[in-house]
Amino acid sequence: MRKRATTLVALLALGAGIGASRSAGLQGFAEIERGRYLAKAADCGSCHTVPGSNQPFAGGRSIETPFGNLISPNITPDRDTGIGTWTDGEFDAAVRQGRQRGGARLYPAMPFPYYSHMSREDVKAIRAYLSTVKPVHKAVVSDTLPFPFNLRASMIVWDKLYFKPGEFHPNASKSAEWNRGAYLVQGPGHCGACHTPKTLLGGDKTSDALRGDTLQGWVAPDITSGQGPLGDWSVDDLAGYLKTGHNKYAAAGGLMAEVVQLSTSKMTDEDVKSIAVYLKDIRGPAPAGPGSVDQNVLTAGSAIFQDLCAACHRQDGQGIPNLFPRLSDAATVAATDPTTVLRVILQGTPTVATNREPTGPGMPAFGWQLNDEQVAAVATYVRNHFAHAPAVNADEVRRMRATLARRE
Repeated sequence: MRKRATTLVALLALGAGIGASRSAGLQGFAEIERGRYLAKAADCGSCHTVPGSNQPFAGGRSIETPFGNLISPNITPDRDTGIGTWTDGEFDAAVRQGRQRGGARLYPAMPFPYYSHMSREDVKAIRAYLSTVKPVHKAVVSDTLPFPFNLRASMIVWDKLYFKPGEFHPNASKSAEWNRGAYLVQGPGHCGACHTPKTLLGGDKTSDALRGDTLQGWVAPDITSGQGPLGDWSVDDLAGYLKTGHNKYAAAGGLMAEVVQLSTSKMTDEDVKSIAVYLKDIRGPAPAGPGSVDQNVLTAGSAIFQDLCAACHRQDGQGIPNLFPRLSDAATVAATDPTTVLRVILQGTPTVATNREPTGPGMPAFGWQLNDEQVAAVATYVRNHFAHAPAVNADEVRRMRATLARRE
């Protein structure tokens, strides 16, 4: 009898051990899947993967900044060239505190000022997911900035001026949906890293949060609501754009196409809607008016538009929903800075293709066909007639041609 009792106790203990192991395994799987989702929401792959390399998170991508280019590091679990030997604490310090392993300060090309709003648990989940990706042995030298910007000690001053760490805390007066959107925009989504104007030192002008900026040869437009360019967009319009890259007003191209492709299109419908709910609650002032415009320029621009543009965008600029942008409601057309408009006219651009919107129509290049005065005329016509934005002159077109030539 004693032997049978001992055997029963042993079997019960074994069963409990198996159950605990299974529970721990399920918890670990859940954490990895949550980390996979958060890594997409944080758009980690955009910077840490060279497009077309088939080496996810292996680094080596050049990141353009106003102070020079940086090279993204390898964050695969390779033990020699990646983060395979990092502790969870060291990873958290890099993501949320802007500190390298060993304590050196990171440049804000790594958007740690935004990631600092994430919880330690969320960052740990991302680390758990990254530990499961294929290790890639790839040494990367990230420090490529010219003197004096290569002196990381200068980040001590930058951090004091612009880095305000702290986890996100919900606003009790707002809905759970609003707070989820606020967390995603302010934290992992780091929308302000592109859409908030910067100071001469590269810090956010927080008083103008999300009111647009220019970077890497593109305009990241004002994404506040109220009287701004997204004022007529509904929550569903904005959510649809984030999820599919297209809506009845606009199509994502340039840098935003990559954000949609790698990040927002991979998020749940509930999360992209929460982002839209939050952004629609951020009020911005009305944009500046067009000022005086030479009527002869508008006449010339109108003729070029009818000849080259109206077939897709229609004579009234209303475009075709989910294919060709409605020019009167395209945020980049209404932006004070004409950079994106000029770049698209000169160079053309594809728009993003996603699972829900697999057709990604492209804008053809007209830089080979139009001279600087003609490009300026049609850009001025489009911006003035459809969006009441300032005129463009031939010198701006000439500078944009030179900029694009340097990027080739």
